[in-house]
Amino acid sequence: MFDLADGGAESPPKSQLRVRLVLGGLPRPAVQHPVRLPTGIVLHPDLAWPQYRVAVKYDGKWHSDVEQLHRDRRRLNQLVAAGWLVLHVTSRRLHGEFPAVLGEVRDALVSRGWRQGPSR
Repeated sequence: MFDLADGGAESPPKSQLRVRLVLGGLPRPAVQHPVRLPTGIVLHPDLAWPQYRVAVKYDGKWHSDVEQLHRDRRRLNQLVAAGWLVLHVTSRRLHGEFPAVLGEVRDALVSRGWRQGPSR
């Protein structure tokens, strides 16, 4: 289990999301992976599979602040314009709908070329 530790996570829920995705059979994502946009701006999605251009953002309570929401949506649009598929996970979904979240992330990875290996 210690091999799932990662010092780059910014919060316990983000770590929990990452660990649960990996335990659910997905490849290990990069944490806070730098994505350099054509404009030179560098964004850091919470979780990323750079080879598939799939990212997952965890939206905690502070993301509901109007100014934070504005910044988040601008970054989302920039990532999408750069060819990234970005999924959002809220606390409610992490704790109450995780099987659906896992399926959505798996589907996103498969749509971008990931081929699931044998189950563990």
